Amino acid sequence: MASVAGENPLLWSFTFPPYDLIQPKHVVPGIRQLLKQLEIELAELERSVEPTWDKLVVPFEKIWDRLKVVWGIVNHLSAVKDSPELRAAVEEVQPDKVQFQLRLSQSKPIYMSFKTIRESSDWDTLSKARKRVVEVQLKTAILGGISLEDDKRDRFNDIKQELEKLGLKFEGNILDAIKSYEKVLTDKKDVEGLPATALGLAAQMAVSKGLKEAAAENGPWVITLSPPSYRSVMQHAHNRSLREELYRAYMARASTGEINNTPIIEQILKLRLEMAKLLGYNNYAELSMEMKMATVDQAEKLVEELRVAAWNAALQDMEDIKNFAEGQGAKEVADFNHWDINFWGERLRESRYGINEEELRPFFSLPKVIDGLFDLARTLFDIDIQPADGEAPVWDIDVKFFCVNNSLGTPIAYFYLDPYSRPSNKRGGAWMDEVFGRSRALSHDGKSIRLPVAHVVCNQTPPLGDKPSLMTLSEVKAIFHEFGHAFQLMLSQQDEGLVSGTRGIEWDAVEVASQFMENWCHQRDILMTIAKHYETGENLPEETHMKLLSARTFRAGSELLRQLRFASVDLELHSKYIPGGSESIYDIDQRVGQRTHVISLLPEDRFLCSFSHIFADTYAAGYYSYWWAEVMSADAFSAFEEVGLDNYKAIKEMGLKFRDTFLAEGGGRSPLEIFNDFRGREPSPEPLLRSYGLIPPTVAAA
Repeated sequence: MASVAGENPLLWSFTFPPYDLIQPKHVVPGIRQLLKQLEIELAELERSVEPTWDKLVVPFEKIWDRLKVVWGIVNHLSAVKDSPELRAAVEEVQPDKVQFQLRLSQSKPIYMSFKTIRESSDWDTLSKARKRVVEVQLKTAILGGISLEDDKRDRFNDIKQELEKLGLKFEGNILDAIKSYEKVLTDKKDVEGLPATALGLAAQMAVSKGLKEAAAENGPWVITLSPPSYRSVMQHAHNRSLREELYRAYMARASTGEINNTPIIEQILKLRLEMAKLLGYNNYAELSMEMKMATVDQAEKLVEELRVAAWNAALQDMEDIKNFAEGQGAKEVADFNHWDINFWGERLRESRYGINEEELRPFFSLPKVIDGLFDLARTLFDIDIQPADGEAPVWDIDVKFFCVNNSLGTPIAYFYLDPYSRPSNKRGGAWMDEVFGRSRALSHDGKSIRLPVAHVVCNQTPPLGDKPSLMTLSEVKAIFHEFGHAFQLMLSQQDEGLVSGTRGIEWDAVEVASQFMENWCHQRDILMTIAKHYETGENLPEETHMKLLSARTFRAGSELLRQLRFASVDLELHSKYIPGGSESIYDIDQRVGQRTHVISLLPEDRFLCSFSHIFADTYAAGYYSYWWAEVMSADAFSAFEEVGLDNYKAIKEMGLKFRDTFLAEGGGRSPLEIFNDFRGREPSPEPLLRSYGLIPPTVAAA
């Protein structure tokens, strides 16, 4: 088998993954050989384990991390370079991977050794981070079935295997649904209202589909369900029937034929409920909350409080939009529907604030935005980010690589940036994930700390012709958001690898850093840094900045309600849904929709079939986490407002304090304890409500 290892780049010892060499054919033999070796190491650990850090935690971390790194590479490529061959390889070897994970989490010798450390007289001498490592591993083992015996454990393991398969199939069906839809348009009347960026993207897509004569001015144009294409049509296309068709297609993704996710959702929910009951919980939401700050009741209470706060604002939003549309002579006012809301909402915003988001794109070119983001990171966190292309292999020609240096010029982290949409092989959305976490035990040279490495992945509008990627403000916020996650990984000073970066953090606190970074997109100095015309270098006009500031809370109540639908239906499905009962998953979604949508959901709405967060990712019974965390992030940002956003010295000092608490400590302490250190008190929801314009702004004392 040595030859397999020698020829298989997945099994090499590397500083950075050999992404340019890894192919689907490497996945099955590579993972199986890795698991064989890890099984040997695990058996040896079980034979020789002692309840000490060096004899238990260090070897355990090495086994756990090696699988996480290699499987993470495969999983990453599945998300950014999907192919039938890769998908088949992952499906083939995934059961072996899950089986080993279960074997590791259910190891009695390892569990008993962790338990011995927890119960020893030396417990109080351990650092807080080491205590967190032990407590997290004990809880993970319990939730991983360590206490189950015989038939119950076998059934638990079968459920875990099946859930992994179903999640993979769910995500694959969405990718296939998006790839299968394309709308070819040849009549200029059909694309009336679409901005130049959208027309250029649609023509570029047409060329990629073999329509070589396609051009932005004259077509033909190909519209897809990729986020840049879909959003442009819904916001700007005058053709109402096109908007309706696209909306219905988007809400019906992966809900028909061989790629219908409905039975997959039903089976996932059934299995999660059964698994929760095997572990002694009433429902899956209760089980999920074991790794979170909140209880089910607390999560539901927060969602409802926010819903009530947003409802009247959303009603007013809808009334304003319909009145405006009527004033413009819109015939559809009598039959106003979901595909009209964003279109007329954009027209109202343009009229009320004199802002056209598409016309602002030339001021938000990706290179300038990235430069401004890096300048902000230098100010807040005292780091220097430099291009490092060529130092690490990449998976696509558009991927960039960067080095993060501290104030002394010493590298402390690295990251990849994959910014552009590729509907043919890249899943939608934006995310950050880990290549390596910071760790002393896993040093590459046995001496220094292993440095963290991150992937930052977005789906921005790609460059068109000689123009760089030109972004909307919402796309700018998305990239700031993901870099918040990345900074928490990369600026960790926690050397215990099992709780460094984002590891070990209660799940409803992982969005604090990401949402904190979004706030800076609206601050004048930052906006003026990133907003420069890509051709002339002209700064964003001061008048435009003031308009953007005024428009910040435009339709904020409606957007909050839309997101609370997702949080609420997630909690309902995982706490109250009865498989095979009188209420279907769509009945529950419709019922939730009555409380979260001013216009009723379409009866045929099948958004749940593309709700990857809770059915193919790690947000099951946890989508509320965005707002639980945003209460903390908005309050944390208000500390910067209190010292004065134009007070450079105070902002730098506060930035370093944020770095040295939220970003540096990772999962080494509880999020609430870290927050209290930063703010000197527990979090308040008022800054969040103010940021949405749902309560009056604070008036500074005279």
